[in-house]
Amino acid sequence: MRAVPLHLEAGSDVRRSLEQLALEHNAGGFVLSVVGNLSQAAFACPGKSAPTVLAGELEIITLQGTISPDGVHLHLSFSDASCQVWGGHLEHGTLVLRGADLLVGLLSTGTSPAPSAATSAAPTRSMSSEPRVEIAGRPECPFSRRALRMLRTLGIAFVEIEPDETGPVPQLYIDGVAIGGYNELAELHSRGELDALRSL
Repeated sequence: MRAVPLHLEAGSDVRRSLEQLALEHNAGGFVLSVVGNLSQAAFACPGKSAPTVLAGELEIITLQGTISPDGVHLHLSFSDASCQVWGGHLEHGTLVLRGADLLVGLLSTGTSPAPSAATSAAPTRSMSSEPRVEIAGRPECPFSRRALRMLRTLGIAFVEIEPDETGPVPQLYIDGVAIGGYNELAELHSRGELDALRSL
């Protein structure tokens, strides 16, 4: 991994800038740190069909998540002038006020590896060579797509399995043990507990 500094001028769209960085370097990676402020924040809250947009002098607290040439998945938290903290899934339209400085860790392997035919075939596996992660999702489900993108960006091999007819998706399994859905996967990532599963 190499650390790449990224300075954003006033008016820059934070999400678009990180998407462009991943495309320019043809690499996936992670946001390591950020300081700066915003004139506008656009973010998705759970259960809301449209992004929430707040304007004003906003101070960035955290920006966490993954980037790749295929897209980004980032969570933003920030405070307003009353020191109230807001946050959610970063959307386009999050604009820098005076400046922002980010440090991005890019993986040295180039584009995020897609699952091979072996990883997307039948779930029969041996502990020595087959993926330890299984995911049951549906292509029309945005959280299924986000979970797949996270696994690919992190370089974690996985097997796609058929979901239950009536069960929620995505459902993820590590070594045959159900861990839950997308939120549980993101929580494991934030705690660094997915590192041992990476095949990079």
